[in-house]
Amino acid sequence: MKSTNCAWWVKRWSELYPQKPAIIFEENVTTYADLDRRTRAVATWLQTAGIEKGDRVVVLLENCPEFIELYLACARLGAIFVPLNYRLMAEEIDYVIRNCRPRLVVWGNRVRAAIDHVHLAQYRPPLLPAMVGEVGIEDLARGIADYAAETAAFEGQTPVLTPSLSPDDLEDPQVIMYTSGTTGWPKGAVLTHRKTFFNCLNADHFFDMGFHDVMLIALPLFHSGGLFIQATPSLYKGATIILHRRFDPQRAYDDIERFQVTKFQGVPTVFRALLKIEQERRGHLESLAVAAIGGERVTPEIMEQCGASGFPLRVVMGQTETSILLWATQEEVKERPGTVGRPVFHAEVDLMHENGGPVETGAVGELVVRGSVTMKEYWQDPELTETVMAGGWLRTGDLARRDEDGYYYLVDRVKDVYTSAGENVYPAEVERILSQHPDVAEVAVVGVPDQEFGEVGYAFVIPREGAAVGHEPLADWARGRLVDYKVPRYVSVVDEFPRTALGKVKKFLLRRDALAHLSWATTEEA
Repeated sequence: MKSTNCAWWVKRWSELYPQKPAIIFEENVTTYADLDRRTRAVATWLQTAGIEKGDRVVVLLENCPEFIELYLACARLGAIFVPLNYRLMAEEIDYVIRNCRPRLVVWGNRVRAAIDHVHLAQYRPPLLPAMVGEVGIEDLARGIADYAAETAAFEGQTPVLTPSLSPDDLEDPQVIMYTSGTTGWPKGAVLTHRKTFFNCLNADHFFDMGFHDVMLIALPLFHSGGLFIQATPSLYKGATIILHRRFDPQRAYDDIERFQVTKFQGVPTVFRALLKIEQERRGHLESLAVAAIGGERVTPEIMEQCGASGFPLRVVMGQTETSILLWATQEEVKERPGTVGRPVFHAEVDLMHENGGPVETGAVGELVVRGSVTMKEYWQDPELTETVMAGGWLRTGDLARRDEDGYYYLVDRVKDVYTSAGENVYPAEVERILSQHPDVAEVAVVGVPDQEFGEVGYAFVIPREGAAVGHEPLADWARGRLVDYKVPRYVSVVDEFPRTALGKVKKFLLRRDALAHLSWATTEEA
């Protein structure tokens, strides 16, 4: 079953069309022959360093060719690729390393400070550290390998005992992708070779992917959207990837025109930024055949604006545990405002009552899925796995309804999670950090709508007796301990929280109060 291994796809394209551009990154062109050669060199380095099938390789990198090389090399060896958000704090990186126990950690200069605070030498058994980018003599003295030099030494070599590029079992883990956890700690979704393959088949249909397509990737590759909905399906079809280190609206717009990009994906925040440029430039975007939008709430306004500006949108809905789950064309959204579409292939999607019973047409239930696109489990967390995947159905945590034609409409979330600029934020994580402030007795965080970022955090705080807590001091405290998108935008000081009979905070009432306050504030400003 080597055809299910993404490293084999690159190898095959390198044989058929060796000079076809695979990745264009900062004016550098990597052909499919180059990418296969680099994948073999990196895989040989990994194998020589002692990486074997099933070993975890943690990667903290911005979008770059090295990210994709490592992803493919791990697939070739059967090692498990573990991409992390490079914006994670040191405490979170430490938790993930202790949770997945990698043999190797590779990082870029951007996260040097966070890695220094983690103190990699403390872990037992020892792990191999490597850096992408400028490596100093002091780094080498600390045992940090120079990725460029190490892998270059194996150019032209092929790892041994991996001729078939085939996993022993399609259920073998390929990637562990960590996402924010309901308890405040990241949880690792185990994604198999089977899931990757069937997700590519779905993305192929969703994007109508082809050999001559040009895919612009500005979403981070450590997310499911960048890696599994854009990059991997592009390699599957032999398409060309225009890879941006991170999203810059001006450059993204320019490169759509320059490279005649045909396929693109972004969250609403991305498209809002591109729309501002389009209004000024009125450029030529005729090459775009599909522009996928998802990751946060998609409003009818942005659909209309994008359609008028030449962005041929298709709505996509999914999550780390499933990748693409539902999708709809621009025409379908016009006919059915608010829909997130119908299910993809290779997935059975349904709605379920809290008690596990079926949901009638038009009624609200939790969105559930089973089939070839779902994750295998949460790494080292059988209890959470059993909770989320009870009865063979993966519970998404989203509340939705379904019309008589099978189109789904998101209503709310079962969980407290909200999405800011395409990034999931779990209030429990934010609450854990804010509660450590010496003047805070209790805190509760909810997500509220935001025109620019989709949603932002709103914190309700009960101060300790005799203490005074304000927005700026609390925000300053949070900024040193949370990445920017997790820091609450708003803070309200209250005497008590509305609670259930069992003492649980009624967050739906807090969210109602937050929305009322924001509405009042907006009216006052006007």
